[in-house]
Amino acid sequence: MSPPAAALDHLVVAAATLADGVAWCEQTLGVTPGPGGAHPLFGTHNRLLRLDGPEQDPPAYLEIIAIDPAATPTRAAPLKRWFDLDDTALQHNLLTNGPQLIHWVARVPYLSAALASWSELGLDRGPAIAASRPTPTGLLQWRLSVRDDGQRLLDGCLPTLIEWGEQHPARTMPPSGLRLNALCLRHPQAELLQRALTTIGLNTARVEAGAASLRADIHTPRGEATLHSHP
Repeated sequence: MSPPAAALDHLVVAAATLADGVAWCEQTLGVTPGPGGAHPLFGTHNRLLRLDGPEQDPPAYLEIIAIDPAATPTRAAPLKRWFDLDDTALQHNLLTNGPQLIHWVARVPYLSAALASWSELGLDRGPAIAASRPTPTGLLQWRLSVRDDGQRLLDGCLPTLIEWGEQHPARTMPPSGLRLNALCLRHPQAELLQRALTTIGLNTARVEAGAASLRADIHTPRGEATLHSHP
């Protein structure tokens, strides 16, 4: 039986505040991010932009995310927020270096099967949990893998896995003028990372051995831009 197919769903840019993220996007990419929403489960909020690139339906997108200071996560302590957003070192990094690419999310048709295949590699991506957020066009619903400790794993290079419900946010996003040209993942455990991606049928990213980092090359209305993580 062939492994379930997977695809790049979205890139995750974290910011100390959502206002910081919007200003960064306008300065770096030359576009204002579109509306997003709130995630009651994690006490976060976001802004979104469609990313054109390799032909896929639905298209990928760019998420700018930050902790919402006015919200209390319904995912009660000691459970942590997703994407390491409760990590003090990451928050210090965001305050010091500004918004940055910290992670990415891959969509799969069968989340439980994908998580089981990674478990066989010794990768505990966390349980499949249900999440949602309201939108003007209806309720977005999905299942995704989030560890109790909120860790991204492999320094953010190993994607979070998501299985969408009937709606996908990128289908209603207008063109942004952004196109993803390449996603490069560098990590000391490059062989394990490549095996994990291959196991779920994902070949979107280029994997290299070296110090941990993420890099996305994006064509913007202003020309070429490179998003990357800061150590």
